[in-house]
Amino acid sequence: MSNVITDTFDWLADPAHWAGAAGVPARLAEHLQYTGLVMLIATAIAIPIGLYVGHTGRGRVAVVALAGALRALPTLGLLTLFVLLAGIGLMPPIWALVILTVPPLLAGTYAGISSVDRNVVDAARAMGMTELQVLFRAEFPNALPVMFGGFRTGVLQVIATVSVVAYINLGGLGRYLFDGLVLSDFPQMLGGSLLIAGLAIAVDLVLALFQRLFLSPGASSQSNRSRQAAVDLTDPVTAEAVVKGGMS
Repeated sequence: MSNVITDTFDWLADPAHWAGAAGVPARLAEHLQYTGLVMLIATAIAIPIGLYVGHTGRGRVAVVALAGALRALPTLGLLTLFVLLAGIGLMPPIWALVILTVPPLLAGTYAGISSVDRNVVDAARAMGMTELQVLFRAEFPNALPVMFGGFRTGVLQVIATVSVVAYINLGGLGRYLFDGLVLSDFPQMLGGSLLIAGLAIAVDLVLALFQRLFLSPGASSQSNRSRQAAVDLTDPVTAEAVVKGGMS
């Protein structure tokens, strides 16, 4: 075991692994590109639906149940299905990852909007605001900490799972995992895992700094609590409880 750990740090310290098209910086850039593309598409899908459901209350049971169901799908199995249906390329794995990323974003948006104090919403309507104005001028600003918590959860999930795109010969840090598996190169596999974990930690620290700078202290603490709430909404057990509550 000690030899594997030592060899892993030797692999990471080797300058040859930090240069060229297959070097760590290039793989890191690819990993971030895939992550950004997945988050962009998933956000464009989940945020509008979450805003609508949270504001109107319509489809709440279906959204919570769908979020729990999507969360239970196996990443590699979904990736294989999309590749079989659409062929080898960039978008099949991207769409597979989008499906798995939508639940935390959708849950965070829905939870944020629906958790806004009803007195605030009623006061906005009493001032003569239209429903769109109520949503974007009253509910959205108050829901932003919860929504940001769901976004952070989604980003970390994508960084961890986007490695599977290397399974169909694409790039990213996952390349080290699959290449190492084929060659039985365990230091390379462990080094790739450490790089992915380090990237996830670094990105989360950047998002935490953004939260600290642009959200109030009260909103930041609320986001930390609500982040777990957004995750819980995608848990099958919690989703079942919410569905039953919505039906009662």
